[in-house]
Amino acid sequence: MDKTSSDNGVVVRIARTIDHGLAVLERQLLAWAIILMAVNTIANVLVRVGWSGSLFFTEELNQFLIVLVTFVGASAAARQGRHIRMSALTDMLPVRHRRRMFAFIQVVTAVVLGLLAWYAVQYILRIQAIGRVTPALQLPTWLTLLWLPLGLGLTSLQFLLTALVNLRRDEVYLSPTVRETDEVEMPSV
Repeated sequence: MDKTSSDNGVVVRIARTIDHGLAVLERQLLAWAIILMAVNTIANVLVRVGWSGSLFFTEELNQFLIVLVTFVGASAAARQGRHIRMSALTDMLPVRHRRRMFAFIQVVTAVVLGLLAWYAVQYILRIQAIGRVTPALQLPTWLTLLWLPLGLGLTSLQFLLTALVNLRRDEVYLSPTVRETDEVEMPSV
């Protein structure tokens, strides 16, 4: 085994370890955010019914958590190959051309998401400079927006990795680990 192939093996193992860690972090953030939204909402209902009042922070907290779930969830969906895609035209192409088309679309998507992440960082820096705080909890607003560039950046990375996989492999991939032909288990209600 030459040095280049052993270096590639180390790089791939490190990348997989980081990817696994990010997947665990995404699942934990999503699960706890949804649990917290449910507990927060139920507590507010109980206070309304029992004391004819309301928890002053419920709506604001749930809004923050929805932003977290939206942007971290986008990355999780990209990692699992669950994003909506319009494939009527690409389905008619031979596999080789479909892989290239998917790679092109994934690169464009990654670039757009990367730009949106950059703009989100710029927006957060402006909000931080102003010193704006949230109305109910009085938290610095920029703290509640950190999920935007994080989610957009991670989603961009997932699409870029998928494009690289599509350029290097013989099959069509929807995510770095999910082939187009794989059965993707969808959550059931």
